[in-house]
Amino acid sequence: MTRLTPKNARTFILDNTALMAPPHVPEVLLHLADEAHDFWLRTEEELAEIGLPPPFWAFAWAGGQGLARYVLDHPATVQGKRVLDFASGSGMVAIAALKAGAAEVTAADIDPFCATVIALNLEANGVKADFLDADSIGTDDGWDLVLAGDVFYDKPLAERLTPWFTSLKARGADILVGDPGRAYLPKTGLQSLAVYQVPVTRVLEDAEVKRTTVWRWVSAASA
Repeated sequence: MTRLTPKNARTFILDNTALMAPPHVPEVLLHLADEAHDFWLRTEEELAEIGLPPPFWAFAWAGGQGLARYVLDHPATVQGKRVLDFASGSGMVAIAALKAGAAEVTAADIDPFCATVIALNLEANGVKADFLDADSIGTDDGWDLVLAGDVFYDKPLAERLTPWFTSLKARGADILVGDPGRAYLPKTGLQSLAVYQVPVTRVLEDAEVKRTTVWRWVSAASA
């Protein structure tokens, strides 16, 4: 793979993943890596050669699984609403929101593989969403609800997200964050809605099960 196109992205995804349900969200089917360690190391090297990021989209991360579980268990959270699934990855949370009755969902991610893998995963689940391949931080398209799974792993990103989420909240949007204890989750301004024990891939995490909390953004937060 020397240059990424939709055709060879699709081939790469289908050759390196299998259609399966994440352990904590059996209602959703995703194209995921079933040999996580070998796939991660091999593709990270291969993709680095052509300047592409590691395949985060090929794994059901704990924060996303927790957030998807919450949405499916509490459909009133999304029913009839316009939803942004920020840093969508595989599209798992977007798909959960659609299955729970969201009126309209936009899955946003800047990874060049995500347009293809999310399209494949939407098709596998029989649902439809829009895809946004631009950096949405700082923008506001009038969403009723923003869902963000596992986004506070990086300090520069967290420093950009905090004022954006706070401004969206101030104008009336609801912000839900799924987080398994990442280092840069704000320490204040959050309300715990649910806690899950989420099975994860040990080679990518520090445990086989991650305690994952779904938080509601309630006020200006400080990291």
